Amino acid sequence: MKAHPLHSQRLLRGQAPSYQRLQARLAEDHRAPPASPQILHCGWGRLLLGHTFAEPLSLARELLDERPGERDIALYVAAPQQVLAQAPQQLFLDPSDTLRLWFTDYRPARRAFRGFRIRRVMSDADWLAVNQLYRCRGMLPVDQDAITPRHQGGPVYWLAEDERDGQVIGAVMGLNHQKAFHDPEGGASLWCLAVDPQCSRPGVGEVLVRHLVEHFMSRGLAYLDLSVLHDNLQAKALYQRLGFRELATFAIKRKNSINQTLFIGPGPEEDLNPYARIIVDEALRRGIEVQVDDAEGGLFSLSHGGRRIRCRESLSDLTSAVSMTLCQDKRLTHRALDRVGIRQPAQRLAGEDADNAAFLAEHGRLVVKPVNGEQGQGVAVDLRTPEEVREAIARAEHFDSRVLLESFHEGLDLRVVLINYEVVAAAIRRPAEVVGDGQRNLRQLIERQSRRRQAATGGESRIPLDGETERTLRAAGYGYDDVPPAGQRLAVRRTANLHTGGTLEDVTSILHPELAAASILAARTLEIPVVGLDLLVPAADQPEYVLIEANERVGLANHQPQPTAERFIDLLFPLSRQPGGH
Repeated sequence: MKAHPLHSQRLLRGQAPSYQRLQARLAEDHRAPPASPQILHCGWGRLLLGHTFAEPLSLARELLDERPGERDIALYVAAPQQVLAQAPQQLFLDPSDTLRLWFTDYRPARRAFRGFRIRRVMSDADWLAVNQLYRCRGMLPVDQDAITPRHQGGPVYWLAEDERDGQVIGAVMGLNHQKAFHDPEGGASLWCLAVDPQCSRPGVGEVLVRHLVEHFMSRGLAYLDLSVLHDNLQAKALYQRLGFRELATFAIKRKNSINQTLFIGPGPEEDLNPYARIIVDEALRRGIEVQVDDAEGGLFSLSHGGRRIRCRESLSDLTSAVSMTLCQDKRLTHRALDRVGIRQPAQRLAGEDADNAAFLAEHGRLVVKPVNGEQGQGVAVDLRTPEEVREAIARAEHFDSRVLLESFHEGLDLRVVLINYEVVAAAIRRPAEVVGDGQRNLRQLIERQSRRRQAATGGESRIPLDGETERTLRAAGYGYDDVPPAGQRLAVRRTANLHTGGTLEDVTSILHPELAAASILAARTLEIPVVGLDLLVPAADQPEYVLIEANERVGLANHQPQPTAERFIDLLFPLSRQPGGH
C-alpha cells in the first residue's frame, strides 16, 4: 500500500535534517516528483502522497480537512514527527505495517483455485454487492461517484464472483502509482482486501492478491505495496508466503471514530459497565490516562496534564459531598428547590397510618419512595388506597427506613441531563411494556423482554418480577399467568426507570426553553456540575412541568448520540477539548 523507504544510512550520520531536506532527499530518490501535492479519492477517503507536499503544515492541514464519515491516509511521509507536531491531538501515526512485494521475487501459484472468477467492478449492482461485503467486514463503503477517475490516476476495484450463483465473495482495490503520481520506480499498491466471512471457497483472498500482482506485472510495474494491521498474524503469514517483505515507511491518519482502535489501543482489560465505558473511551480518545480502580463498581481515575480526577461513572471529584447529599436526600432536594420556585409535588415523610391516609385523601393519588434511593428501587407510583400505600411503604423501607409520600402527577417522564450547567441531552423515558402474541403468558413475555433489555444494555436493565410489577398488572386486570391477545401492548411498570426495563426517546432538539431554564436553575441551586433531572411533563415542547427528582450519577450512555461523554470530559479536562468542538 505504501512505501518509498528513506535511505537509512543518510539518517544515521548524526544529522538532523529538516522536513524540507528530508522531502528533498525523498524527491531525489524518486527523481521526478509532481510539481503540486497529489491527492487521490478512493471512494472511502483520500490518499495524500506525503512526498509531494513541500511543508509539514500543508500536509497536516489537508488531513484536517477530512470529510465526516471518510478516512484519509497520508502515506510516504518522510518526517512524520514534524507533521504530527502541527496537530498532535488530531493526528496519529498509523500503527499498521507496510509490506512490499518486488515482482522479481514473485512466484506463481502451484495450485489452481476453482469455483470463482475475478473481474472488475462495473455496474451499480456490483457496487451494491461490494459495499454490502465491506459493511459486513466493518469497513467503509465506497462512494463510486467520489472516486478519482481512472484517466486521472484513480484506482480500480476488482471483485471475486462465485461461479455457482454469481454472489460477490471478495473484493480488492488496486492503484497504479505510475498513472497516479508518475512514480518513476513503477510501483503499485493494494487496498481494501475483503472476503465474505460465509464464503466456502478456499483461497479467495490469495487469488485477489495474486490477480493484482499479475495484472500490474503485465503493465510493466515493479512492485506492490500493502498495509496490514501489525497484529494480524494470519494475513501476514499469507503475505510472507507470497514473498512480501516489511518496509520502513510511515503513514498518518486523523483521529476519528473510524480509526479509534488504532490510536487509543485496546484500553483497560477490565469489564466496565456501559456507563463507565463510554467515559473511559472518550478519555482514551483524547490521550487521557485511565486507571480502573474497581470495574464492578464503575470506579476509575483519569489523569492528564498533572491533573487527576476520580470518577464513579459520571460522578466525579468535581461533585461536592454537600451537592451529592442534596440529591440523595429527597427531602433536602425538595426544600432547596422549593426556595427558588421550582414546581414540585407536595411531599411529607410517611408516618402513622392515619396521617398517611389523610395525605392520600388530600391528594387522591400518591407516590411512595425511599428518602435515599436510586435506580427506581423501592418506588411505587399511582397509589389510590390506604392498603396500597401501606404495602408500598413496607417495600420502600427495605432501601431506607425513612420513606416519602408525594402527590402523584400525570405526565410523561422527562430526563434532562446537564453538564457544567448546560443542557446536553433530554429524553422521554417510557415504562417497560410487553406486546402480547396470543400464546405466551405475561410472566414469559416479561422474562423475554427483560432478556432483550439486558442484552441491549450490557446487563444494566431488566424488568423485575416483583410486587410493583404485579401491582401494575393487577391494575390493568391481569396476572402473571394470563395470556394477553396478540398485538396488545401492556405496561408492566409504572415508573420509567431504565434499570427496570424502561426505554428512551430523545427530545433534545424540541425541549421547551422554560423546561431548560428550570433545569439550569435547579442544577445551579444544588451546585452540582453533572446531574440528571426528572420532570413530569405533558410534552417536551410545552412549558408545564413538575420536577420530581435529581440524580447525582446520571447514565451518560443512555443518551447517545448526544455528546454526553464529550461534554463530561470537557468539564473534567478543559484543555483536552478538540479544536472546533463545543
